[in-house]
Amino acid sequence: MTAFGTQFVPEMALATFDGNQWSTPSLVPSNSISIHPGAHVLHYSSTCFEGLKAFRHPDGSSHIFRMDQNIKRMAQSSRLISLPSVDEAMLKAMILELVGRYADDIPAAPGTLYLRPTHMGTEAAIGKAAAPSNESMLYILASPVGDYFASGDTTLRVLIDEDGMRCAPHMGMIKGGSNYCSAMPVVNKARAEHQADQVLFAPQGDVQETAAANFILIDGNEVITKALDSTFLHGVTRASVLTLAQEMGMKISERDLSVEELLERSAHPDAEAALSGTAAVLTPVGTLIHHGKDHTVGTGKPGKTTVKLRKALNDIQFGLAKDRFGWLTKV
Repeated sequence: MTAFGTQFVPEMALATFDGNQWSTPSLVPSNSISIHPGAHVLHYSSTCFEGLKAFRHPDGSSHIFRMDQNIKRMAQSSRLISLPSVDEAMLKAMILELVGRYADDIPAAPGTLYLRPTHMGTEAAIGKAAAPSNESMLYILASPVGDYFASGDTTLRVLIDEDGMRCAPHMGMIKGGSNYCSAMPVVNKARAEHQADQVLFAPQGDVQETAAANFILIDGNEVITKALDSTFLHGVTRASVLTLAQEMGMKISERDLSVEELLERSAHPDAEAALSGTAAVLTPVGTLIHHGKDHTVGTGKPGKTTVKLRKALNDIQFGLAKDRFGWLTKV
């Protein structure tokens, strides 16, 4: 099986902004784009993206999960890095056209069609280190995928880092490439030195998120996760999981969580931890690594509540349960 996100459908949806207006979107070959070597994005990282999925239902129909939330977040990211304003209606139409054209490429469950809208500054202006790009390109790639963490019933090893941050605090709500790139050296070091799968950033002991997903702690009937603020990404999957947990009668605690409390609670026999995200869905964490010592989370195996919440989410996404929240858009 090919690695997640390395196979693409033959076309992508594309539109450009010339400083005054957006072009009419079109479907073009997905294997290349044309930008000037002096493009703003190549020098000043003026880019953001989204990740969402299309699902095939048992009756053969195609549905996109929470597209409206991803579109809103992309418009927000674009504003926060001073890119031209995204036409949200245009972006929605581009997504629907692309998925409609390649609906037959949506894999059967548990596979999905992963969608990657990308927005970047394209003005050829290397003197604009302190000014935004007036021109931009918006395109959407589609990639048939399986599970992001293809680990079966195993759990992740996650290193707790109290020294650094995933990104600058004022950039946390932006889903931008520079934020992911800034965390890579820390993740690479954690893999080499501790055989960690991911890094949980907890600056000054304040548990935030990993390099590529939100973090959730489950202790008995309580779900604990950091309250939304500007320092970390507001995950669509995170919000969906919390909604489902609340529906199940669980206590939702969106608040600060210290490393000390995390390690104390994770030692409880019924404790669970998980990473949430569009790609990760809800992936169990079995070990937390802190100051060179392994701390087992609960039993160290996938927790029953994590499995239950993931199944409840997947059942809605794949059309095995009623879409009682209006999360799906039929293509």
